[in-house]
Amino acid sequence: MLGYGLVVGLEGTGDSRKTPFTQTLLANAMKNFGTMVEPGSMDSKNIATVAITAELPPFASPGNSIDITVQSIGDAKSLQGGYLLQAPLYGASDKDNAIAVAQGAVSIGGFNVSAGGNKIQKNHVNVGRVPGGAIVERVIPYQVVYGGRMFVELDEGDLTTANRIANRIRDLKPEFNPVSIDGGTIQLDLPS
Repeated sequence: MLGYGLVVGLEGTGDSRKTPFTQTLLANAMKNFGTMVEPGSMDSKNIATVAITAELPPFASPGNSIDITVQSIGDAKSLQGGYLLQAPLYGASDKDNAIAVAQGAVSIGGFNVSAGGNKIQKNHVNVGRVPGGAIVERVIPYQVVYGGRMFVELDEGDLTTANRIANRIRDLKPEFNPVSIDGGTIQLDLPS
């Protein structure tokens, strides 16, 4: 899933005026709260525009929390100490209906310090995580049985393991007619 949003609360390390979409995004957010602001009139270096990404786990249902990653897409120097304002996350095929909503404190796992002409940085300070930072809002429909067949996929593909699993299922439930298609997939014929 992908979305875009604002990280606020930065200590002067946010986007500069050279990133005009940050002011536009902030003006739009303020408009949603009933305050009209001209995008060009703001010079807030404590805000950064970010891309938000997350992977929807299998069988996720509304109310589940998932981890998200935020990446600066402007010229912010660091996301340290920032907080992601509420932002929708969309799937690749539907940009109209949000699947999840993200917000929370950004943890960057690094630092960027400079003083007296010296500078030291550890890890990436423009990429961060928000553990449990998104809440799933809607179910993605999925299909388990295809034309009377079900496919079991191994987490770690291995031809020998797939064959052993198919043989064991055949010993226990021969009516399923298990076949290892490749090292990562076993096909089962489901009886009516």
